[in-house]
Amino acid sequence: MLDEKILNVLRHSKDSYVSGEELCKLAGISRAAIWKHIEKLRLEGYEIEALPHLGYKLIAIPDSLIPSEIKWKLKTKVFGRSVISYRKVDSTNIVAYELAEKGMKEGAVILADEQAKGKGRHGRHWSSPSKGGIYMSCILRPSIAPNEISRITLLAAIAVAQAIRDVASLEVTIKWPNDIMIDHKKLCGILTEMKAEQDRVDFVVLGIGINVNIPMKQLPKGAASIKEELRHRGEKIGLSRVELTKKVLERLEEYYNLMKVEGFEPIIEMWKGLSAMIGSRVKVSLRGKTFEALAHDIDPDGALVVRTESGVLEKISSGDVIMVR
Repeated sequence: MLDEKILNVLRHSKDSYVSGEELCKLAGISRAAIWKHIEKLRLEGYEIEALPHLGYKLIAIPDSLIPSEIKWKLKTKVFGRSVISYRKVDSTNIVAYELAEKGMKEGAVILADEQAKGKGRHGRHWSSPSKGGIYMSCILRPSIAPNEISRITLLAAIAVAQAIRDVASLEVTIKWPNDIMIDHKKLCGILTEMKAEQDRVDFVVLGIGINVNIPMKQLPKGAASIKEELRHRGEKIGLSRVELTKKVLERLEEYYNLMKVEGFEPIIEMWKGLSAMIGSRVKVSLRGKTFEALAHDIDPDGALVVRTESGVLEKISSGDVIMVR
């Protein structure tokens, strides 16, 4: 795309001006067409200075989840090579599922600045205020059986947790199976959906919702945002959603490839290292009953193993699990 070509030229020359004549030669279009593309980029939030006899200079980049920003210097080979972004959708998972059914390749990413009907587990709503978070769905086509789908959820939780630690330096932890927590507050949720036949998975849609720069007044009860946590540490500036999105995609690809090469065991060990749940008392709500138990282990398929009051080990593959303080 010409927009991306012009942007990339300006990025590489960020400390100096690029003449209109040079941009015309590189893009193969007229000066008038260059101006139209510059105006379009400005409308997207890019601050571009234009001076007579000097040309154009990129001054500031918006924190917008648009393809050109996500792809810029993204260190992946598959994840995020194809990016589709929207200002607002009902749910990125719904869009990704429809695209996957039409044959969209593995690693494709759907992003939105806002969701009207963000999806959580068990049909719950995921609050998705405009430009406050990362609302993202990735299409995967793993060679796994349908009963192994929880492996993808745990792998994604590790990737998100590690990415937040990398970029924001927050000591987040994982709560089985799909929540990223900080100080017992929910920072991120992960929703895995799939289309499968009896013995194989056709595709997986991996939905990730991260509360990044959402102010306290817009957060649901029991939720946290990275911006608020950084503010508590005395840091007044929010986090770049673009930077964190790229880091999540890089970590996802790293751990997805690790699972392909070495199996699921290394993923389980990494999950345990990032989880504050193993060894703690939990309350399990499953099939209409609620009981307390001790979180004992994670089994080879990603299910939570708990030790009940009677000493019996029970495998939990679904339901709600919360830590008992």
